[in-house]
Amino acid sequence: MVFAVVLIAELVALTLTLARPDTAFLTELARISMFLQWLGLTSAALLCYSRRWLARLTVAQSSSAAFALLLANTAVISLLALWLGTAFGADGRVAAALPSEHWPFLLRNAGICVIVTALLLRYFFVTHQWQKHLRAEAHSRIQALQARIRPHFLFNSLNTIAALTRSDPQRAEEAVEDLADLFRATLRDSHSPLRLKEELELTRIYQRIEALRLGDRLHVTWDVGQLPMRAFVPGLTVQPLLENAIYHGIEPLEGGGTVTVSGRVAGGEIEIVVSNPVAPKNPGTEERVGNRLALDNIRQRLDLAYGGRGSLTVLQEPDRYSVTLRFPYSE
Repeated sequence: MVFAVVLIAELVALTLTLARPDTAFLTELARISMFLQWLGLTSAALLCYSRRWLARLTVAQSSSAAFALLLANTAVISLLALWLGTAFGADGRVAAALPSEHWPFLLRNAGICVIVTALLLRYFFVTHQWQKHLRAEAHSRIQALQARIRPHFLFNSLNTIAALTRSDPQRAEEAVEDLADLFRATLRDSHSPLRLKEELELTRIYQRIEALRLGDRLHVTWDVGQLPMRAFVPGLTVQPLLENAIYHGIEPLEGGGTVTVSGRVAGGEIEIVVSNPVAPKNPGTEERVGNRLALDNIRQRLDLAYGGRGSLTVLQEPDRYSVTLRFPYSE
């Protein structure tokens, strides 16, 4: 941000210097740059210092207050430059680089400040409105993504529970409670992320429901001891990966297999890897669809939550399928 302030001040200085062709270019550029750099940096510091107070005001009030603060700071810096011009009047080289006219210099600077501040405030207002619209659209997209649950999972779970009601009512009751917890998580407010501990517990609930149906064919190895459980993660990002691994990896295998869920922290990022065995492709076997859709949904979640800092990568080998989830570590 400091670099942006310095760059904008220097561009304004260059513009003002180019508008005065009757002066020595480099000397005039150095003089105007010195003044505008002091003005830009002190104005930025003043606004940063006043940010908590400005945040409590309405948009119109905060804009007016920021306008007044910048105008007052311009007047103070201009008066300081005039004072330095008077103080170093005996030194011809220094005095030549400093202003000598009082009111014309002060009024010109105030006029330039009014124009530049008005343009900046308009730009920030339009940007603010655009960001509000973008956030609202992002939240709507996240809610739509969270509402999408594969019908086959619901049907399979209900069929499993129905089969258990006579043979094992206790496990049937536990499965109903697990299914309720899972659906409660999908319907929760998407504005607030989950703790990683909650997301992993949700994923284990899904594992328990699927274990009732698949029995000994399903094994899940958890290697997540290194993960910080208080870290934030977008809801329903790990659970769909396990669902994918079971549906596309374990179910087609006649003898089942083992899904591995591992995680670590590297370079300020959380990395979670879900891998599963892959059934050999046979010419007469129909390939299951839907894997790409689920992964695209998770990519959209990461993009909405972290921008370009979150990623999902796929490694497909002849006998193994791995999905790696990366996102910034924050508590």
